[in-house]
Amino acid sequence: MASSTVQPQSRDRQEDDVARRLLDSAATLSYDPATEVDWETPLDKGFHGASPEWSTLYGTAYWSELTDAQRKELTRQEAASVASTGIWFEMILQQMVLRDIYAKDPTRAEVQWALTEIAEECRHSIMFARGAEKLGAPAYRPRRIAVELGRAFKTVAFGEAAYAAILVAEEVLDVMQRDWMRDERVAPFVRTINNIHVVEESRHMKFARAETRRRLRKAGWLRRRIHALVVAIASYVIVTSMVNKDVYANAGLDASRAVGEARANEHHKSMMRSSCSGLMDFLASAGLLTKPALMFYKRANLI
Repeated sequence: MASSTVQPQSRDRQEDDVARRLLDSAATLSYDPATEVDWETPLDKGFHGASPEWSTLYGTAYWSELTDAQRKELTRQEAASVASTGIWFEMILQQMVLRDIYAKDPTRAEVQWALTEIAEECRHSIMFARGAEKLGAPAYRPRRIAVELGRAFKTVAFGEAAYAAILVAEEVLDVMQRDWMRDERVAPFVRTINNIHVVEESRHMKFARAETRRRLRKAGWLRRRIHALVVAIASYVIVTSMVNKDVYANAGLDASRAVGEARANEHHKSMMRSSCSGLMDFLASAGLLTKPALMFYKRANLI
């Protein structure tokens, strides 16, 4: 009887220890994008919006035909689209986290960390919106079906399904942005945005990993199988929504040809797969890479 009461208390202490470390990190190293990012200097079109190697057309025949100015405009539009998708998913994330901590003890470090994460995500969304606007891009939005699936997911997802999906979205974006923030070909203000997001999201990913593992301890075989598939479908929708097909027309390209070559671009598929190897290892160790789930990760070129 004694061990059955001690174990939950011990787990609570462990969870609070993780949360306290994250709170300490946030207190030590956080940014205010309103003052950290150079919003005043006009856009210099001599810079890319993202590392060219991450462009959906890089390595294609069409890419070889583009002028340097066209390539830079394309990467600026693609970076803006990725930022807009980030805003969409961060809104989903915030609602799921709020729902998870609703009516929990606010004196717990776990709850206070969750509120801190939400505050950071709010700042990130504003930062991404201002960044996309400065890049000269419209408000790119996911397809209607993706929006509705997201609406359903944020309403019903719970436990490991919510936190694992959060992890997938954040890890994919994190790998891209680590390249972009170090690349001197990328506009300086975009590099600053990427650096802020990478630093602060590293805390969010640590929490998502810990929560995914913790919630899975309570998951039976059927729940684990169902949530593995739900996470995979959510990941597919998120990843395939990152670059809106309208970026090509807005960059002055032949949209029909660009969409076709982007879909067949083996270089970009390879970039996605190699960047997600660590993430896939984590999902496998958590028992979330079932055969049905693998089908969606393969379709999204994550594995």
